[in-house]
Formats: sequence, structure tokens, C-alpha cells
Amino acid sequence: MRARVNLSIDQTIVDEAKSAGINMSRVAEEAIAAAAKLERNRRWVEENREALEDYNREIRENGLALEKYRMF
Repeated sequence: MRARVNLSIDQTIVDEAKSAGINMSRVAEEAIAAAAKLERNRRWVEENREALEDYNREIRENGLALEKYRMF
């Protein structure tokens, strides 16, 4: 499902994109999706920072659980 939205974009950029045959809706959609993914990942890391730090400390102190079976 697609939604209509209003964006304000510098006219020079619009003119350049049109002359280059760029589909501005698609480019905007891809850029917004990428920005949303980055923000979602940033929030996940922040929300799980304590657990990640605990896990990393555990690995530093005790090594990997099955490290003796590694072939490399």
C-alpha cells in the first residue's frame, strides 16, 4: 500500500532530478527506508547496550563456549 505525502525539496534539486530522469518518489522512499532502518538499529543497540556489554565481558573473561572445537 502506498501513501501520498508532501515533501518540500529545493527547486534546483527537483529540476536536476527531472532532467536526469530520476524517479524522485522511489529515491525518497529508498532513502527514508534506509534512514528508518539505521534509526531502528541504533535504538536496538541502545536498548540492549547493557546485555551486549555483559556478553562481551563474559567472552573476554571466559572465552567462547565451544572455542576448543573451532577449526580455525
